[in-house]
Amino acid sequence: MAGISAADVKELRDKTGVAMMDCKKALTEAEGDMEKAVKILREKGAAKAEKRSGRETSEGLIHSYIHGNGKIGVMIEINCETDFVARNENFIALANDLAMQVAANPQTRAIRKEELDEAFLASEKEILMKQAESSGKPAAIIEKMVEGRMNKIYEEVCLLEQPFIKDDKRKVSEIITEAIQTTGENVSVRRFARFQLGEEL
Repeated sequence: MAGISAADVKELRDKTGVAMMDCKKALTEAEGDMEKAVKILREKGAAKAEKRSGRETSEGLIHSYIHGNGKIGVMIEINCETDFVARNENFIALANDLAMQVAANPQTRAIRKEELDEAFLASEKEILMKQAESSGKPAAIIEKMVEGRMNKIYEEVCLLEQPFIKDDKRKVSEIITEAIQTTGENVSVRRFARFQLGEEL
């Protein structure tokens, strides 16, 4: 196999934001296959992010985003471990992307599944159960149908479960994981508020 070129390493760094040495190692492991190297870095990043997820995030920023000539506004609080990372351009860009995500998805109700209101979940599940039962299929199939449709609801209403607006092949949670890998710190979304002109209070 030919050696890994500096141009390949730079291309992988530009795609992932990961340190040059890690990019070179991933390309070597992937035998020069760029897509495979990206996958290797994402898998390693997910493992590192899991280790960092328990660390306290007391720094960060509150970011605002206004869309549609002042008709939609979002405020979002995104946290990290140090003020140094909070002032980083990439971190600020992440906050803006997440605020845009909320602006583009008016149905967003929570950051993660665990935060959803029990009454809302029970109501949705009841509706889906009635729809599935009307199909006349066996109970085991109905259960799987309801589970699949509930996952679709999570994708609609939970920020971390949504397909990312800039790359719908990845979830928002994967974008956060990449930010953790790039910054070397735990990164989390704490809260958000979405305002739309004329909406009911």
